[in-house]
Amino acid sequence: MHLGKHRQYLLILTGVFSLFWIALAIDPVDRKNWALENALVLVFVAGMIAYHRQFVFSRVSYTLIFIFMCLHTVGAHYTYSLVPYDSVWKTLTGETFNDFVGWERNHFDRLVHFSYGLLLAYPLRELFLRIADVRGFWGYFLPFDFTLSTSAIFEMLEWAAAAVFGAGIGATYVGSQGDEWDAQKDMVLAAAGALITMLVTVAINWRLQRDFGREWAESLKVKDKMPLGEGAIQRVKKKRPRRQIAGS
Repeated sequence: MHLGKHRQYLLILTGVFSLFWIALAIDPVDRKNWALENALVLVFVAGMIAYHRQFVFSRVSYTLIFIFMCLHTVGAHYTYSLVPYDSVWKTLTGETFNDFVGWERNHFDRLVHFSYGLLLAYPLRELFLRIADVRGFWGYFLPFDFTLSTSAIFEMLEWAAAAVFGAGIGATYVGSQGDEWDAQKDMVLAAAGALITMLVTVAINWRLQRDFGREWAESLKVKDKMPLGEGAIQRVKKKRPRRQIAGS
């Protein structure tokens, strides 16, 4: 693999995203909400920059991350509940998209939650395969599990933001639009997106990977028949070398 081409592709995506982000950073609908929405983005981008030499994603993963970040940037500019996809669709077709599909609320936030799983599960799989060295079943389950767990954490962060910042910016940031089950629906959509991506990945690997079945079966075998817990602590203590007495 030629890493130079991958980094060149990353540089192009970074440049395009930077221009897109700057354009939508100008005069957002709600500046305070925009800043709050972009706090995690800055942390994520800083992490990507800091480790881009140690860990190079595939171009597929970089593309999926780029698409998700663009969707989030649009949501941050307008606030998720006010993204004008309806008016754009009406300009193109003469009727609103919500009327066309029978929706009653702005569903752009639901699209992004679904995209979180659909677009980021594959990059997460790369991380688990190449850092944690997982194989077989776990290479598909852990990205799904991580997506669902981080979705739950994000919903708790939204709740905390609403509690800290009050009914104004907090309610805008959460964007539940009066739906009492908004958090649960968002988590289900993220999990569904990740599940779809992992099922597609399973299907591709099952068709192309010769040792797919053997690797899957091996990943589910018990590797250490000795129980952990207090027994493991005793084994570690027995293996640990005794400290030398000073002066001996």
